[in-house]
Amino acid sequence: MKRPVPAESASRFIDEKIKELGDWRGKTLAKVREIIHGADPEIVEEWKWRGTPVWSHGGIVCTGETYKNHVKMTFAKGAALKDPSGLFNGTLGGNTWRAIDIHEGDEVDEAALKDLIRAAVALNLKGKPKLRRASVKRAG
Repeated sequence: MKRPVPAESASRFIDEKIKELGDWRGKTLAKVREIIHGADPEIVEEWKWRGTPVWSHGGIVCTGETYKNHVKMTFAKGAALKDPSGLFNGTLGGNTWRAIDIHEGDEVDEAALKDLIRAAVALNLKGKPKLRRASVKRAG
């Protein structure tokens, strides 16, 4: 079993990927990343499947794949999410995954994307026990 890439390394790998792309795809991936962190500051960056940026909180929220003609944000539980703004435009036929394909020149609806990310995190955390902080008594 492979060991997960430490978060610091994953973030560095994502930085390098953005820099290596050096074109609109790198800028788009960087923008998507910024939106994701703006939606949920507690999200964790991961590097999986031979070079795919992954953002997780209580499970995978979405991936950020880059292809020749588009950047794809794939939501692990996208089929279970409401999408009132109609952002999902890829992988619509599956039972679980849904994706947003972003092409060169496309405008990203930041508010709608943040809402979708927050909904994905809420779905991941639904039914999971909340971690309770231990109480600390101060010496008097």
